[in-house]
Amino acid sequence: MSWKITAYADRATIEHVLVAHEDAFDWDPEIVISGSEIAEDKPDDWQLEAWLGHKPGKAETEALAALFPGEAPTFEIEELPETDWLVSSQQDLEPIRAGAFHVHTPEHPALDEGGIFDFTIPASQAFGTGQHATTAGCLAMLTHMKQRGVIVRSCADIGTGTGLLAFAALRLWPNALAIASDIDAVCPAVVEANARTNGIAMGEGNGELIMTVAAGMDHPLLHARGPYDLVLANILAGPLVELAPDFADALVPGGHLVLAGLLETQEPAVRRACRLAGLRLAGRMVNGDWSILWLRKRRRWRAS
Repeated sequence: MSWKITAYADRATIEHVLVAHEDAFDWDPEIVISGSEIAEDKPDDWQLEAWLGHKPGKAETEALAALFPGEAPTFEIEELPETDWLVSSQQDLEPIRAGAFHVHTPEHPALDEGGIFDFTIPASQAFGTGQHATTAGCLAMLTHMKQRGVIVRSCADIGTGTGLLAFAALRLWPNALAIASDIDAVCPAVVEANARTNGIAMGEGNGELIMTVAAGMDHPLLHARGPYDLVLANILAGPLVELAPDFADALVPGGHLVLAGLLETQEPAVRRACRLAGLRLAGRMVNGDWSILWLRKRRRWRAS
């Protein structure tokens, strides 16, 4: 059985909790949290939800309470029916349009429209169906970059989840050498299945995608395939700050970096880390509460 803890507060408080959660390096990975508004007509009323696979005790509630500024609100604890909640939540997802892309689950038909790349991404155990504002924002940003004349011969998608962003890059730049990675060991099988569904070739050649499991940029294959014209990273603000120097090192001079997974309130810290690593802002989008950044590596850079 699964259990859920729910707390209600204003938007600023819940956003503070989400940021504190990212900075809590000793956080129990079995406790998954998310924050969202309760209703569209009440944009300042938010809820924090935490899921875990066992009945929460004092240790779990105290860890959650410690994320709140000041006194934590009352926690509602409930037992949930046994099911795969991620899959269940995604089964009825509506298709999305983002840039040159249409993304849908198998329950919905493809969009037969010229100039639009269609992807079927089923509900799975990996993040990245395209529904989240960060993923959709990345698709829109990649489309914008292509329209601006960006050329990509090699790319890396870090934290790929379902493989969607890597697939999108290969549709826009079909002759590129592409690699995708994720820290989650479930992702290679997910990516390979989605690649078959969407006609993406797996392999080491031009126009093909190779997949590996890695933490950040720490893998021999990621180093061997670089440097890259394009690196994508739709992860979390904390890791983006830590990995900024590694991303810069992995890019060719003038190379492109697309970052997502950061709230707009977290953008200054991420941009500062990138600036210190020799990356300059080339463009940004905001989708809901989330920022999507396009940065470029300076052609001449000397760290101070």
